[in-house]
Amino acid sequence: MTTVTARIPDDWPATEERARAVQDGLRARVVLDEPGPPPGTGRVTGVDVAYDDERDVVAAAAVVLDAATLDVVAEATAVGRISFPYVPGLLAFREIPAVLAALDALPCPPGPIVCDGYGRAHPRRFGLASHLGVLTGLPTIGVAKNPFTFTYDDPGTARGSTSPLLAGAEEVGRAVRTREGVKPVFVSVGHRMSLDNACAHTLALAPAYRLPETTRRADALCREALRSATYPA
Repeated sequence: MTTVTARIPDDWPATEERARAVQDGLRARVVLDEPGPPPGTGRVTGVDVAYDDERDVVAAAAVVLDAATLDVVAEATAVGRISFPYVPGLLAFREIPAVLAALDALPCPPGPIVCDGYGRAHPRRFGLASHLGVLTGLPTIGVAKNPFTFTYDDPGTARGSTSPLLAGAEEVGRAVRTREGVKPVFVSVGHRMSLDNACAHTLALAPAYRLPETTRRADALCREALRSATYPA
């Protein structure tokens, strides 16, 4: 496995005002009219991030799986300084530099990317999955553990049941039951993927647990990278 150092770009936003302006500019580039590749084909990659705020260190992981077997094909991690303060709705600015560095360190194309977070299900309709999709050009999906500020009716108890995740009358994602009788996950489109297909990918990636294998494995790997990080020296 490769571990690299994540660098904060010189032009990275330093203020909330500037970060929101960047979101506004990039949001117009999100592609919502492509279905995306079918689940269970090619490769799919999970990304996740862990923090040590006391040391001002962030670790990101990218784990590539064979979409049919869910076997690990490749892994990479990146460690660096935290690139932005904690501000709800602007978390992508804390995570993107490290995630991009981990993706760049992979030895193979990642295929669609599954983020532990949000895409369209975001107050400004531009969460981490959308941000990452626009910057990489890859199909992306957000799969979150909670509904953020949005509302939903509890889906049916059977695996595969769904219900709309709503901002008023607007469907910004779906609650998806990945295990019978277990709390749903919250799926939203990031970039170049339909919501129906994003939900199908999520179910295909979660045959045994509530969270997709992409998220489970990336979460474990970034936490391991953070524990062993010697950055900063």
